[in-house]
Amino acid sequence: APLPPEREKDPEYWRRQAQETLRNALRLQRLNQNVAKNLILFLGDGMGVSTVTAARILKGQLQHGQGEESLLEMEKFPYVALAKTYNTNAQVPDSAGTATAYLCGVKANEGTLGVSAGVTRDRCNTTKGQEVTSILRWAKDAGKAVGIVTTTRVTHATPSAAYAHSANRDWYSDGEMPPDALEGGCKDIARQLVENIPDIEVIMGGGRKYMFPKNASDVEYPHEEKHRGTRLDRRNLVQAWHNVKPPGKVAKYVWHRRELLALNLSRVDFLLGESWHPGVPRAQLGALGGPLACPGVLGQLEWPVILAASKGCRYPTLGILQALHEAVELDRAIGLATRLTSVQDTLSVVTADHSHVFTFGGYTPRGNPIFGLAPMQSDVDRKPFTSILYGNGPGYKIVAGERENVSAVDFAHADYQAQSAVPLRQETHGGEDVAVFARGPMAHLLHGVHEQNYIPHAMAYAACIGSNRAHCNAGARPAAPLLLPFLALLLLLC
Repeated sequence: APLPPEREKDPEYWRRQAQETLRNALRLQRLNQNVAKNLILFLGDGMGVSTVTAARILKGQLQHGQGEESLLEMEKFPYVALAKTYNTNAQVPDSAGTATAYLCGVKANEGTLGVSAGVTRDRCNTTKGQEVTSILRWAKDAGKAVGIVTTTRVTHATPSAAYAHSANRDWYSDGEMPPDALEGGCKDIARQLVENIPDIEVIMGGGRKYMFPKNASDVEYPHEEKHRGTRLDRRNLVQAWHNVKPPGKVAKYVWHRRELLALNLSRVDFLLGESWHPGVPRAQLGALGGPLACPGVLGQLEWPVILAASKGCRYPTLGILQALHEAVELDRAIGLATRLTSVQDTLSVVTADHSHVFTFGGYTPRGNPIFGLAPMQSDVDRKPFTSILYGNGPGYKIVAGERENVSAVDFAHADYQAQSAVPLRQETHGGEDVAVFARGPMAHLLHGVHEQNYIPHAMAYAACIGSNRAHCNAGARPAAPLLLPFLALLLLLC
């Protein structure tokens, strides 16, 4: 085992550290009960506690430290809670039911968006009258500016619960809907993006093919069939988005990062940015959907702040190295948002929709590369193993009747899929609770263990939007006013 850093050999090092932490904790007795002028929600899709820990170590090692002593920006938030992620009909949840919980304040069935548990997946005729509204709608009704920034498609389950009501999370356009759903009058998610809340100030993400007529050539990949439009109704929803804007307002549509950076955003009232899809190689992350665009986007926006969820690489399809790097990128965006805002008037919350069956262990020594091998071999098959492993997924490999010898492969490659215990084409979600980090006005309302649907209610209470407003004129002190109260939704899958 390596020797610990010299300073850590001194007991006074740890005592001083603990006393400083104690002093900071005692300051939290003076609760921040200001009214939140701004709300920010960062959502790491699949970002379980084990992922947070591994991302912390990676961040420290990228900064040439041992890693374990590092702190993520989210870990600097003073209040931490746990959220129970189960869906109303699922012990291990999916992203649609969980998004309905933390955005709409109501738990729902697996695979359904923005509706109550009275809706059955795939059953269009169960939807009417079961729609539930999101905190984004509550903020709009209160006169706030709102936005969605995501590194997945804007019609994906995680961001779309902010504006859509659907019996199936996969109904991205009418081209993905069955005939009975179309005949029953249900609307696809992309159409709802344009029609349900037409005055969302900022919408950024991927999935533009769902906005264009079937077989329409893509602006960036005109010769590739898989990128062509999918809409059966032949509508151009980007044009429809433009058409519903009030006279005199400036609405800009961009599809590449360079177009975004060329804009004078102080002169833009509405912004729609869509790449073809976020799942591009890291070498091509100039497009809007790339996760590296997130911190840059935050720096460019000139509204006060963003309520955000940011999605990146999906564990089942990409390597663990990419997934953890995207968690670090999310943390960069959190840090930037923290520097751009004030704890006196901005409530920031960082959480996840669910976990994954991701773990790391193996008695690794201090400072062991997070993507490296455990310092031991299996005492059963006498082969080495990486410290990071999965409970199930595509990393399950049998070579010559035995577990693959990882020392014979490049386990540090960006596309390497860590070994798993059970073979599946796609790794599954995990069912354990996820962390909730909070900072700013009324952040202390997020504490202990909560049902996931409590999160937007606490945030709405802090901002005096939604149903709980009796305290707003007596008790809570308003913070200094801003020119434009802003609530945005920035969504990251890691």
